[in-house]
Amino acid sequence: MFKNIKNDVLGGITAAVVALPLALAFGVASGAGAQAGIYGAIILGFFASLFGGTATQISGPTGPMTVIIAAAIVSFQNDLASVMTIIFLAGLIQISFGFSGIGKWIKFIPYPVISGFMSGIGVIIIILQINPFLGVDGFGSVIQTLIEIPNTLHLANDDSLVIAYITLIIMFLTPKVITKVIPSALIALIVMTIFTIYYGFDVKVIGEIPTSLPEFVLPFNFDILKLSDILMYAVTLALLGTIDTLLTSLVADSMTKTKHRPNKELIGQGIGNTLCSFVGGIPGAGATMRTVINIKSGGKTKISGMTHSIMLLITVVFFAKYAAQVPLAVLSGILIKVGVDIIDYRFFRIMNVLHKNDLLIMITVLLLTVFVDLIMAVGAGITFAAISAVYKISKQTRIQTIKSFKDSPFDIDIDNSDIRILKIDGAFFFGSAMLLERRIKKVLRAKHIIIDCKNIPFLDISAIITIEETINLLNEYGIKVSLVVKERDRRRLVKIEDSELFKNIKIYKDIDLAINEIQKEKLQINE
Repeated sequence: MFKNIKNDVLGGITAAVVALPLALAFGVASGAGAQAGIYGAIILGFFASLFGGTATQISGPTGPMTVIIAAAIVSFQNDLASVMTIIFLAGLIQISFGFSGIGKWIKFIPYPVISGFMSGIGVIIIILQINPFLGVDGFGSVIQTLIEIPNTLHLANDDSLVIAYITLIIMFLTPKVITKVIPSALIALIVMTIFTIYYGFDVKVIGEIPTSLPEFVLPFNFDILKLSDILMYAVTLALLGTIDTLLTSLVADSMTKTKHRPNKELIGQGIGNTLCSFVGGIPGAGATMRTVINIKSGGKTKISGMTHSIMLLITVVFFAKYAAQVPLAVLSGILIKVGVDIIDYRFFRIMNVLHKNDLLIMITVLLLTVFVDLIMAVGAGITFAAISAVYKISKQTRIQTIKSFKDSPFDIDIDNSDIRILKIDGAFFFGSAMLLERRIKKVLRAKHIIIDCKNIPFLDISAIITIEETINLLNEYGIKVSLVVKERDRRRLVKIEDSELFKNIKIYKDIDLAINEIQKEKLQINE
């Protein structure tokens, strides 16, 4: 760990320079204050690095997490204990995710859902910064912010507008040659704060930031009637932090050619966020931009992340009086740039070649994220994506009716009038089970039907029930049924305790055996 200590320290210091303005901005945007943003970055950044599973990860307040905690602060006004309980529980849930091994499953969340959600978060950040950009007190609601725009424009502060516009110019137009050395956010923060003080602009500023250690906050001192809302926000934070963090971990892997440990990373994130709740810090996650900068600056081990936190702590202790003079309009300009960067432009670039279902899912998730609810957006997106996937897979399933030797792949002459083979190819589950029901109606004149399930990769409970109901239906028509399945499926079927059907019908492991057996029975009957 200590072989690369020089570069790790340099990477950590550079990441701290980038993290400082963002921590201040996210703290103010959350409604908890700049101090909450700084302490969240310090505590989470240190302990997530110490206990996490991504060596180069830099953690701290992020846009998506800030949006959630801002909504929670609005819902629990003047109730700090409830908000800190939400953060505490979110951390515990992340720790449980790590111990249960859920980290590896996050990669199965469909890309359109992630794209819609992240783009929605970017839009929320931009909209919620309209009021601070204009020098007017902000709202915690996107809809209210949009409705009040006409009134907000009348109350706009000209000084704030000037500062905010110049901040945006710095954020968007600073040459990359310069930003590689000094981040544009830090340039905007320092230059515009000095500019505001020098010219005596009348604008709102962050205000006093305490330099002493944060006050200890005890979670769980809340109204039990609010528990359901607290749990909803906690689960939302945990899920969002998990997704945000592991996506950043994948970015770090691709840059460093290493492999992170997702479950350990979730445990580290959970510990960090849990501890944030005791000092009034806002929660966060693995931060992509800060992690990338750390790696490019030479960071390779956990020391870089812990150094980043120590540097932020030193800044609070020795430079808090200067940070207190930062105009809110500057922070709004910085956050608007963050919101713009979060939007997933890659999805829009390939939109013309996407399947319409993917496009519909992305737009649905985006709109639900912005105008309804974040957890509902993700839940709805995953549900729609799952239904779409089930439909696509079911369309690949084929049920073929084999009537004669000419149609049969077997060297056995099948009596056209007596025997039919229903050969099922592909996944046979609840999404494709109805195909068998439709096919059965076309073979009711046969005397014996063989249902060939050898090419089915798996049988779920819906498919088993469908097969059972199909056999019962055929028996009512006086049609004998034989079943051909893999050995493992045969063992499952005969173990179904409440069904004598699968114990009594003939089940074969090979189609040739089934047909030979039927032919023998026919010969015996004819004799």
